[in-house]
Amino acid sequence: MAPDTTSSATKLSARHGILVGVDGSDESLAAVAWAAQEAVLRGSAITLMHVISPMVVTWPIESLEYGYAEWQDTNAQLVIERAQKALHAALGDAEPPRVRAHISHDGIVPELAAASADSSLLVVGNRGLGPIGGAVLGSVSRSLLQHAHCPVAVIKAGPARGREDGARPVLLGVDGSPASETATAFAFDAASRRGVPLVALHAWCDLGVFGTLGADWAAHEDQGHEILAERLAGWQETYPDVEVRRQLVCDRPARWLIDESKNAQLVVVGSRGRGGIAGMLLGSVSTAVVEFSPTPVVVVRGAPEA
Repeated sequence: MAPDTTSSATKLSARHGILVGVDGSDESLAAVAWAAQEAVLRGSAITLMHVISPMVVTWPIESLEYGYAEWQDTNAQLVIERAQKALHAALGDAEPPRVRAHISHDGIVPELAAASADSSLLVVGNRGLGPIGGAVLGSVSRSLLQHAHCPVAVIKAGPARGREDGARPVLLGVDGSPASETATAFAFDAASRRGVPLVALHAWCDLGVFGTLGADWAAHEDQGHEILAERLAGWQETYPDVEVRRQLVCDRPARWLIDESKNAQLVVVGSRGRGGIAGMLLGSVSTAVVEFSPTPVVVVRGAPEA
């Protein structure tokens, strides 16, 4: 398949499929494999997109070796071909989705963010080529969590999952905020498509302490149960096939979500929950879960579609 090398990301419009950012790294190949399975579940088209970043010149242009631009184009073709192989390997005997390859020339984050406006889901590796030593979440994936126009799935490279992992539940972080409501819609749909239970976790204490003097813990616990009941009721009616398991804890939400993610196949969180600072698109809880959960994480923001 010959990739479309047109630089404008707007050519991805009107497909509303899954968009995968690829760069040849093991993490991006893991993202391709996960996106392939997701595309089958959704019956969705999938676009593999590689962005060739502009070259930043800090020395006289005459000192550059000729052929660098040609090398970038050749490497881009190899990245796409490798991603296509990973996609088909992940599908196995499953019916392949409609697949498109796209190579763009511009900034990686602006191009992927622009293309995400016409996508139902953006899938990226947690970090790509050239990571800073010790960095868990790469600069591209972190920026896309801030600027993408659709939910973003962040995937880590690791051992292949066994069949038993397909029966694990979807884990949802619920805090009662508008972002949490949007994440709830995504999580119910994901659990329904997979035919697995949904674990809805609500942490009714952000402090991580139990013995604060004067705190009416019983009242907070009752309020937590009310939040779960209110936020889940309508969605349970919409998805009666989904078994819902409610979990209420008194501790920092990120800690419990990360710990519980080890027993889940997917974690879904809102981009910014209660107590978020105005103007911040990515909250501390979602940031921590994306960085430290061993399980694929989807970060959702905005209002649910009508």
